[in-house]
Amino acid sequence: MNDFYIAMGANLPSGKCSPSDTLNAAISDFGQRNMMVESISAFYRTPCFPAGAGPDYINAAVHLKSDLTSKDMLAHLHEIEAKHGRERLQRWGMRTLDLDLVACGDSVLPDLATFEHWCTLSPDLQRQAAPTDLILPHPRLQDRAFVLVPLRDIAAEWTHPVLKKTVIEMCNALAPEVLAEIVVLES
Repeated sequence: MNDFYIAMGANLPSGKCSPSDTLNAAISDFGQRNMMVESISAFYRTPCFPAGAGPDYINAAVHLKSDLTSKDMLAHLHEIEAKHGRERLQRWGMRTLDLDLVACGDSVLPDLATFEHWCTLSPDLQRQAAPTDLILPHPRLQDRAFVLVPLRDIAAEWTHPVLKKTVIEMCNALAPEVLAEIVVLES
């Protein structure tokens, strides 16, 4: 069984569902697709990324176990996104549901050189270019409080296989003002 770490986000309603309701519905969908939900983070209100691109997001993270391959897991995540109205119209645009496969255990995919290439792209190129292959761990995981803070709830000691830092260490490396923008929602 593989350990998958999924970052979840939504900032647009899906039909009559609020972003929080959509995240909960997606979590229910995981159990119907050969995926065992091991743990779920709290839900957080986070600023839209990039700044000014839309309403604030609701973000969370989920730890799944499955015998799926990483590519099959990604395909299932895309199917769940589509079920909840996700349209891929704009890179880093507003979304009814965003399910990002951010890590699979200690896998580095497709290889270290490709990971390092995408990890070191300039911010301008990051906005314009999207990889055609699945890159794991997510090449900007370490830079994104909206991913790391929820991930800390469920996998604080998970160690990045390239950077050799735990989720806690990556969170602690972020600027305090960036972390302060990530606000837990009351249940």
